[in-house]
Parts: sequence; C-alpha cells; structure tokens
Amino acid sequence: MPEFFHRKIERNAIGFVVAIVAVASIGGLVEIAPLFTIHQTVEEAPDMRVYTPLELAGRNIYIREGCYACHSQMIRTLRDEVERYGPYSLAVESKYDHPMLWGSKRTGPDLARIGDKYSDAWHVRHLINPRDVVPESVMPKYGWLARNELRIEDLGAHLVAQQDVGVPYTQEMVDNATRDAYGQATPDTDAASGVSERYGAATQVRAFDGDPARVTEMDALVAYLQILGRLTEAPYKQSAAAEAGE
Repeated sequence: MPEFFHRKIERNAIGFVVAIVAVASIGGLVEIAPLFTIHQTVEEAPDMRVYTPLELAGRNIYIREGCYACHSQMIRTLRDEVERYGPYSLAVESKYDHPMLWGSKRTGPDLARIGDKYSDAWHVRHLINPRDVVPESVMPKYGWLARNELRIEDLGAHLVAQQDVGVPYTQEMVDNATRDAYGQATPDTDAASGVSERYGAATQVRAFDGDPARVTEMDALVAYLQILGRLTEAPYKQSAAAEAGE
C-alpha cells in the first residue's frame, strides 16, 4: 500500500508539489511559531549589560579565528553539564549576541562560564601555547595576537551596526568607542575612567595581556573571554534559588 501511494503521487506533478509545500510548511511552522512568543520565553535580567568596545572587538577576533568551531557557548540542562561547567545557559544571556555562538561542537570545553575562572596570565599563556598549561590540548597557537596592535579607530561603526540589530548602545558609547577600548586596556590613563562610567562599576579595566603600554588583539580576546557568563548574574541567582528550594 505505501509503495502504491508513493508511486501514484510521484506521477501526479501537481499533487507532488502540494505535498512538498505541505511538508515544508510544517518545518517552517516549527521554526517560526516560537518567535511569536519570544518575549515570553526570554528571562528578565535587569542587570544585563552590553559588551564594551574592547570586548566586542575580542568577540570579533574570536569569530575571525574560528574559535566557535571547537568551543560551544551553551550549557544544557543536563546534570553532568551543569556539574562540569556551571549553571545552565539562559536565553537572555545571548540577547546581545549577533550572531549567537551557541555551537554544538566540543573539541574543546564549553566556554559559557569561562569568565573569571582563570587569570589573565593563564589565558595569555594558553593562547600563546596551549600545551604550556594543558599538555593534552590540540588547540592551535595564537601567539601573534600578543604582537598585533588592535585596530580601534572604527569601533564606533561596529557599535552602530549593533544598534541596528537592537543592542542598546547609546550615542555617548558610540562617540567614545575608540577611547573606551583604549582606556579599558590601559588602566593608568585618563581614558580608563570613562569606561566604568558608561558600562558600570564592575567593568574590568586592566592590561589584559600584561602590557599596559599598548592595546593588542590579545587584550581584546582575553577581555572577551573574561566576561563570558558575566554579563548578568541571572543564571547564578536562578541556580542558587533552585538549590535553596531542594
């Protein structure tokens, strides 16, 4: 019977097209329907902040170097994942990520909670030669990041592009993007104070690569890694509340 039906519909061009459209519509409905309730499914996080220009530059480098191909940024609700990596990822944590970097490939560990887990010096050494800190690592070396000066002159345009997709950067943030990127990595300069004023007192301001005399791509990437999982405290509060209720 199934074979007869299959043969019959294949010989009916119009019926075959209608069947294709029907099946494709089901798949499209499954993909699109949840978007109508997106505001109900994304958690509230009043303390959520945007990336600083330096962190955004680091994220761009992370994408440029293909780090997302080996590292995911989404901890699932499975017990073993939570025990290994920390509180499972919330949708709100990715609300300012364009594109999102959830991923599914884990040649290396998930990085959703990597922020503040290791020191800046550890990250720098790890990126220069991963085997120095993780002997069994298969990660490539990225030593040139410490030698490359970071291009910061056009970061204002990057913030404008983020504004276009809904990230709430203010005009003041856009106007001071270059200065703030420089100031976040050079804590002893006059530019450093404005970073905390615009992005919050908890913003990390320091020489991430250990050299306060210049701003490198290493500064930017380490600044980005150190903020992963720390843009909001919502997942940690939710986890603590769940543990208290057990």
